[in-house]
Amino acid sequence: MFLSSVTANAQASKSVETTVSETSVEQAMEYLTSDELAGRDTGSEEIDMAAKFIETKFDESGLVPYFETYRDSFMIGDLHGFNIVGVVEGIDEELKDEYIIVGAHYDHIGNGKPVDGDEIANGANDNASGTVAVLELAQKIGELKENKRSLMFVLFSGEEKGLKGSEHLAKKLKEEGLDLYAMLNIEMIGVPMKAKDYHAYVTGYENSNLAEKFNEYSGEKVFGFLPQAKQLNLFKRSDNYPFYKEFEVPSQTLCTFDFSNYPYYHHVDDEAEHMDYSHMSQLIEKLLPGLVKMASTEEKEIKLTD
Repeated sequence: MFLSSVTANAQASKSVETTVSETSVEQAMEYLTSDELAGRDTGSEEIDMAAKFIETKFDESGLVPYFETYRDSFMIGDLHGFNIVGVVEGIDEELKDEYIIVGAHYDHIGNGKPVDGDEIANGANDNASGTVAVLELAQKIGELKENKRSLMFVLFSGEEKGLKGSEHLAKKLKEEGLDLYAMLNIEMIGVPMKAKDYHAYVTGYENSNLAEKFNEYSGEKVFGFLPQAKQLNLFKRSDNYPFYKEFEVPSQTLCTFDFSNYPYYHHVDDEAEHMDYSHMSQLIEKLLPGLVKMASTEEKEIKLTD
């Protein structure tokens, strides 16, 4: 059944094909993972620099702030954190009040266990890679202007403190009555998976038909199932989960860290030099047709499983 749908959907996807520049990805990664940003710890002066960079990118891509400004502020004890929230409004008068959230966390842990005098945990794979993917998708979606539903692009802070930024925003949007269709979170996509017939796995794979429908929309097997993700309950360990709890809609994380392809989790050697920019740019490109189709179907076809 999947193979029979590939040709038709590949044709449908042609109108949204666009190239993601490896150079653009690399330049953003180099800045976000620079020692100047000191590991982007929530509450630090350096994460404010990262936030300003993201705000500039959102503005250049034509995103409008969802709130009064791009910043959605919250407190973790005496630490001031802020999510960055921008919107590409839908072009359909009826569907534009339905939202899809595309997010990633842009914070990291600051310092880690020193190695050869280096104590800055620059957080390239975790999660500058996901941050850059959101920035690139926001730019391309903003250029295409084909989405009938509105897309909200969010960069979360406080993830490393216990999903604090996403918990805050999910509750806030729920209280405001946001009509949320689905939430797609991007986490650790800096290196490709090994020996898989898909490009990224999604957490909570069995919780919805997201992977099945997204692959159908894309005309290829973009998302698949990774057993370790279920065994380690990764569904509850990233910024998708607060939205699932609050809204009870499909809310899942896509990732390419498969526990065998990258040894530097929360390590000071999680540096930009280890990232595969060809893989990253190609994966981001593969997300575009599925996202545009998600945002344009007449009905909400992606649903939680019973």
